[in-house]
Amino acid sequence: MSLSILSLHSYPVKSCAGIDHTETTITARGLYRDRQWVIVDAQGIFMTQRQHARMALIRPRFLNADLILSATGMPELTVPWSTGSQSLPQVNVRIWKQDTLGFDEGDAAAQWLSQFLGLSCRLLRVHPDAHRAASPPHVDAWLEHNTDWADGFPASHEFGFADGFPFLIANQGSLDELNRRLLAKGQPAVPMNRFRPNIVVQGLDAYEEDYLTGMQTGDLTFAFVKRCARCPIPNIDQATAVSAPEPGITLAEHRQFTDGVLFGVNAVVSGTGQNTMIRVGDTVELHYDL
Repeated sequence: MSLSILSLHSYPVKSCAGIDHTETTITARGLYRDRQWVIVDAQGIFMTQRQHARMALIRPRFLNADLILSATGMPELTVPWSTGSQSLPQVNVRIWKQDTLGFDEGDAAAQWLSQFLGLSCRLLRVHPDAHRAASPPHVDAWLEHNTDWADGFPASHEFGFADGFPFLIANQGSLDELNRRLLAKGQPAVPMNRFRPNIVVQGLDAYEEDYLTGMQTGDLTFAFVKRCARCPIPNIDQATAVSAPEPGITLAEHRQFTDGVLFGVNAVVSGTGQNTMIRVGDTVELHYDL
């Protein structure tokens, strides 16, 4: 099997359902409009499936430029794309330990989300004046370690409301190994959407990503700057929002490290320009950590 991109996924609203793509625009900030919206509670704290599993049932799509949200038992909500967003008031948002800026998408969106989720909340979009950079210590360490092939790679990588980095890349071979272990225990296999990746690569051995420092596809160079420590979200069925002990138990049995239970890699990218495209089936060249 050749090394190639198996699937592409974006998550316009942080911790809500994803959108699958056969091709999509890619920027240094991530896939097209990935994690450009976030839901915050009445105290202004960002919300995720970790505490609110029902968020998995909110399905986004785009109609022209507008964001459309749907959920069972709810009328569709249209969130118009505001081209004059620079003039809107800034709302301070903290994503884990990083402060950034959003702007409020209005009362109609807030009421829709509050009704479906059963608590007072509001929808924010990334403000054009927001500047949030992927972890400089991780990016700097990667640059220092990869001077042989990363000449000219940017040192700063801004992004939206994702947890810590603009890209999460996963290996289908690793999921296959996890599912082999689950089936051997009499547990059902799980789909890749449990791990909410942006890019899934096929043709690698199980957990071969542990030994990679990056990959290239076309003019794009992805730096694998940090292995991804997993929270309990992979235990949530993304179709039903029901949580169970697996696959977390089985994953922890063979993927527990000092940095946590690891699956997938966080990445930043170089080589993007206006309307840069990435497609399912694009071939991939790997760079190993020598």
